[in-house]
Amino acid sequence: MKTVFRAFGLLLLVSVVQPASASADTCGGVYTVQPGDNLSGIADRMYQDAGKWRAIHNRNMTLIGPRPEGVRVGMRLSLPCLDGQPQGLPQGPVAATPTSVSVGDSEGDSNAAAGGAINLLTGDDLAPFTARMAPGGGLLAEVVGAAMAQAAPAEGYAIHWVNDWSSHFDPLLSNALLDLGFPWYKPACDTMPDSYRCRNFFFSEPMFETLMLLFAPKNRPFEFRRDEDIEGKTLCRPAGYLTFDLDQGGRRWVADNKITLLRPQTVRECFELVAAGGADAVAVNEFTGRSVMREHGFEAEFSEMPQPLAVLGLHVVVHKSHPRATELLDMFDTGLRGIRDSGRYQAILDDHLTRFWRGH
Repeated sequence: MKTVFRAFGLLLLVSVVQPASASADTCGGVYTVQPGDNLSGIADRMYQDAGKWRAIHNRNMTLIGPRPEGVRVGMRLSLPCLDGQPQGLPQGPVAATPTSVSVGDSEGDSNAAAGGAINLLTGDDLAPFTARMAPGGGLLAEVVGAAMAQAAPAEGYAIHWVNDWSSHFDPLLSNALLDLGFPWYKPACDTMPDSYRCRNFFFSEPMFETLMLLFAPKNRPFEFRRDEDIEGKTLCRPAGYLTFDLDQGGRRWVADNKITLLRPQTVRECFELVAAGGADAVAVNEFTGRSVMREHGFEAEFSEMPQPLAVLGLHVVVHKSHPRATELLDMFDTGLRGIRDSGRYQAILDDHLTRFWRGH
């Protein structure tokens, strides 16, 4: 089945090629934490690259917790297969050829949504989750496409790209101009029921969890151990991106003007602002921050701060006023569970995250 990606003026037809037959080798597996271990040391031994500790942390976030120093002796960590390493660990899956994606161009309707189809909305500049020129349109674009293919709605579906993220909630989703949007973070609605997202949107099951981090210039470091350390700082996060994590848990950094928040259009502009001294740190998710640093040459100037702002899941959303809101989310969640059960979900994650951690 083909997943249809509509950009205004461009239609991308993305066909998924199934993995080739597996070899007899295994890759990845379970590592039991030994006395004296830390994540960077494990990464150095298992991958010959201490910097891949973040890949181990992300894979085992539920077990370790949001702070990397939460690793403990005896923990059984699931190590992902990255560039064929590590080998020989117990419970290592049989190595398979990574998922490949072929992309071709075709002209489509440049303005209107696909008539009769279920129309999903996303945007660019959120690598590796959504990036129109990346394989599959990015990790979560491919997950969404696979889940929708699994659900197989009779009316079909299309994925539309609108790069003005601030327009997604209102007017595009609030007026049902498109049906479902992704990927969006969910506030802690039990403690923030009056937040805009909680009042107006229903959320799918989480597709992926990530850390929200601060990226600070190496020549102007500062300490972040407690929330009070950030008060008085100037942070940068692009327009249209969430801000609720800056207020939840009693922080109220934005609500009570405890910080200054700059909102340019892109993540790159945030890094440029901070590099020029216009702000203290960029506040974005770990993967997007690393991707932009790598793509635009900021890696030598910036470092990520180990204390996370939050651990947040990424979801598909639908406006509560949509006449098919519950039906559409149930359909997507069923498809998502289906690709998890079949192993397709993990194959997509392994493919994209392997590419991410090796820098491609």
